[in-house]
Amino acid sequence: MSFRDVTAADQRLIVLQTLEEDPGYSHNEGVLRSVLGTFGHQVSRDALRTELAWLAEQGLITVSDAGSVQVAKLTARGQDVATGAARVPGVARPRLEG
Repeated sequence: MSFRDVTAADQRLIVLQTLEEDPGYSHNEGVLRSVLGTFGHQVSRDALRTELAWLAEQGLITVSDAGSVQVAKLTARGQDVATGAARVPGVARPRLEG
C-alpha cells in the first residue's frame, strides 16, 4: 500500500466518523476540511471533493450542492463503516478505544 493510499483511507474514515458524530449525520465541506486539518490532513477543496465523490460512489455518503458548497450526508452503509461494523477497501478501519 502506498503512502497516498494510506492517507486517503485515513481521510475517508475521518470524514465518515465526523459525519457519524453529527446529530444530522451531515456537514459541509468547510467543516470537513477543518476537521481533517485537526487530524494532520491539510487538503485542498478539490482534493476533498474528490474524496467525497469516491465515498458517494461507494454508497457511504450522499453529496448535495448548497450554492457553491458541497454538503455530505452519511448513509446507513457509511455509518456501519464509520463504526467498524462493516469494511470497505480503501477506507481505514476504526481503531479500538481503550
